[in-house]
Amino acid sequence: MNNLKETTLPDICLKVTDGTHDSPKLQPSGIPFIKGKHITGGYIDFNNCDFITYEDHLEVIKRSKAELGDILFSNIGTVGSTAIVNTNIEFSIKNIALFKPDKEKVDNRYLFYLVRSPFFQNSLLAKKSGVAQPFISLEMLRKHKFNFHSNKEFQKKISSILSTYDDLIENNTRRIQILEEMAQRIYKEWFVDFKYPGHENDKLVDSELGMIPEGWEVNNIGDFIQYHIGGGWGKEELSEEFDTSGYVIRGTDIPLAKYGSIIKCPYRYHKSSNMKSRELKTGDIVFEVSGGSKDQPLGRSLLVNSELLSSFDDKVMCASFCKIIRPKAFSDFIYLHLLDIYDNRQIMKYQVQSTGISNFKFQVFLDNHKIICPNKIVLDDFTSRVSSLFSQIQILGKKNMILSQTRALLLPKLISGKIDVSELDIDTSILND
Repeated sequence: MNNLKETTLPDICLKVTDGTHDSPKLQPSGIPFIKGKHITGGYIDFNNCDFITYEDHLEVIKRSKAELGDILFSNIGTVGSTAIVNTNIEFSIKNIALFKPDKEKVDNRYLFYLVRSPFFQNSLLAKKSGVAQPFISLEMLRKHKFNFHSNKEFQKKISSILSTYDDLIENNTRRIQILEEMAQRIYKEWFVDFKYPGHENDKLVDSELGMIPEGWEVNNIGDFIQYHIGGGWGKEELSEEFDTSGYVIRGTDIPLAKYGSIIKCPYRYHKSSNMKSRELKTGDIVFEVSGGSKDQPLGRSLLVNSELLSSFDDKVMCASFCKIIRPKAFSDFIYLHLLDIYDNRQIMKYQVQSTGISNFKFQVFLDNHKIICPNKIVLDDFTSRVSSLFSQIQILGKKNMILSQTRALLLPKLISGKIDVSELDIDTSILND
């Protein structure tokens, strides 16, 4: 027996409110200012958020102060993104609803999973208003009816099962971040600070980019590229002309694909000649050349290795707003250089605004951007060290994708009561109320 009862958020929460709808002046630092776009994978992304002053923060939290254990639900713009507050960091919210669980009635993690489930969201999202900017009003949220397990022991068992997947995903994600930081740190130590193995025995000589190790050269980045071509988009339906199937990696897919998740990459049909000239191979780099935004410059890139390609069950190319870059050799080195100049914003000088979107002056970049070329001994040593790091990142990312898919299958079955947890022997005493 699952003790499912119909309820509303005000019945099981101490408070159902939302954040500010004003736009305080953003600051380079200060109190984190969280919007729907800063909610990722059930958590708040503090690494890429905006900031406001402490004085503006005090005004915002008069209405909605988010605290440990609260549930966030984006209800304007990016509608339906859900997060549980798992930090004591002070922050403000905009265009996000805030639910404070009544701990006597509902386990906070259970409420998080419930609000995230299709049984809560599907009927609610069908009622959303707005075209340019979809929204769900606070009144809609307060009146929305749904079923929940009234037995707290059942709630905690469900939370425990689903949290196990989240904990594994979080652990893998931390390992991925460490591996990526290691690769970038090695690159900077060797090719920015010139502290590569054996550097003590090499003297520095003058070059157009300043002092560099003797025997190294300065070249245009285009000298490293043997082949490049724009991507394609294909068609949704199979036809006589578009007869070759394959996946497409878009610029928006790069952040996830970097970490092994290709779940959102569309599957389409292409001309055979287009796929033949654009099929991604090990060592290629996908490079974004159109799109971007004020806070996100063009030039995001993705290293294609064997582990990434093995995630696809068919051919794959990049989308038309990207280019395939095929280096002559040492793809890891070129890729990490692209990441470095993206992070320090050097890449922005090749970006131009046109017809409402940004475009990248790719040929100008190839012909003019200078890159320091180490000797082959150093490059071989570097590649042997970092290629394994990128392989591990893809392997861990693939595990996360499988864990996420499994959790997504379990979530609606547990929340709806299709899987009865009453007989499961799960120790819930370690869970916090």
